[in-house]
Amino acid sequence: MQTQSILWLTEEDFTLAQLQHFAGGPILVTPDIDGKERVQRSRAVVEQALAADQPVYGVNTGFGKHEGIRIDQDQVRDLQRRLILSHAAGVGAPIPIDIVRLMMLLKIKTLGQGYSGCRWEVVEQLTSMLNNGVVPFVPAKGSVGASGDLAPLAHIALVMMGEGMAWQQTPSGWQRVTAEKALADANIQPLQFEAKEGLAMINGTQAMTAYLVWALLQARNLMKSADIIGAISLEALLGTLTAFDSRIQAARPHPGQSAVASNIRRILAESDIVASHHDSDHKLQDAYSLRCMPQVHGAVRDVVSHVTGVVEREINAVTDNPLVFAADEELLSGGNFHGEPVAMSADYLSIALAELASISERRVAHLLDASRSGLEGFLTESGGLNSGFMMAQVTAAALVSENKVLAHPASVDSIPTSADQEDHVSMGMHAARKAVEILENLEHVLAIELLCCVQALDMRAPLQPAAITAAVRDLLRKHVAFWNEDRLIHTDMEMARALLRSGRMVQTVEAACGPL
Repeated sequence: MQTQSILWLTEEDFTLAQLQHFAGGPILVTPDIDGKERVQRSRAVVEQALAADQPVYGVNTGFGKHEGIRIDQDQVRDLQRRLILSHAAGVGAPIPIDIVRLMMLLKIKTLGQGYSGCRWEVVEQLTSMLNNGVVPFVPAKGSVGASGDLAPLAHIALVMMGEGMAWQQTPSGWQRVTAEKALADANIQPLQFEAKEGLAMINGTQAMTAYLVWALLQARNLMKSADIIGAISLEALLGTLTAFDSRIQAARPHPGQSAVASNIRRILAESDIVASHHDSDHKLQDAYSLRCMPQVHGAVRDVVSHVTGVVEREINAVTDNPLVFAADEELLSGGNFHGEPVAMSADYLSIALAELASISERRVAHLLDASRSGLEGFLTESGGLNSGFMMAQVTAAALVSENKVLAHPASVDSIPTSADQEDHVSMGMHAARKAVEILENLEHVLAIELLCCVQALDMRAPLQPAAITAAVRDLLRKHVAFWNEDRLIHTDMEMARALLRSGRMVQTVEAACGPL
């Protein structure tokens, strides 16, 4: 019997590698005993403040503009329940289950650091739900990204109380059931929030951050895939490697640019196709979508590097309010819940991913244009009877055009809420959701380029491609045959996309030439 992996939550910082491991599931989550001690010390400060009848925001006062209204001691518990019920105001399609699981994990991490003033039972409730396949049904829309992701996180807290709807993992897959049934089937008792606990649950950036983490994890695979696919397109289009010379990159020393040029050189090493025209004068310079891959793909890599730094800080941050500083026995109100760092980073990543799709579509256009490729038009024989990959490029163009709209930054927008108390917000949830949508469009565009460039590579026979590009071709051909005549192209596109998402193409190339 296979042993299930365990993710230990310690005081050490999370890494993206751990989150990648968790996202691959199923993973048991286990907070450590030191976290319990930190949480208990923090909780003691809240209880001392209650016993002294000190006014503490959200503990024995109302919320937002109601902060000046004191709440009687016998109503403190009911205050937290009503907070969750009133704030579970999300609408729209559900957040994907994998992203909700990340939200829960990030909330466990932040609560376990001992600045939130909740009981250990709150951490245990979230952990038990994760480990037993109980995932809240969370509508995607309703957060403006300041005071935290209030509505999405309230829907998680709702299920912890035994109310609302949840996804339940069963042998036949995920099913939507009532929270009451999901908890009962998992042998988990509904939790009654005590003072400060409901507020600690819903204040924070865990929804927008989970979306951005998800996008970033996929983007790291796709930026490597883009180098591989772009290299095959360059080879199939009889492009020159001159533009990838290390001396050119050193003259403009952006790290991403140098990395991409190195990747292309390594992938196309000892290619008969490249060698076949090396000394000819047929073409001194390629189109920008080929020649400028180091500059464009490289800039995307540098964006991913920047966003990675922001995300690695955010996933280990405490973003609720007020915060409890046990050593000083103080509760301090601040603004760590404001999502601006995440919002701007998500917008930045969106722009980068949109550009990666844009340059990919241009390479597809070159591959299909007989006047530029020197191959059969639309990469098919018997043109007219066959349309070949004609509509694949149309789909890519549609997705690239859609990305232009989606890449408009959400973080430049703000609309006041809560009677102008919350007068500047980040729109971080919008930004992060759009990043995931752009990422999915990018996957489709790169899948289309993969189909086209491998088809073109095969049409260059008897010239032989580089060993690495041949390995990628063989990997794709296990799932997608050479296009002899028109067939249902959607199936091929989905097979190519699944191959990209699996990461097997990148693994194959890295096994041959080292990390990309």
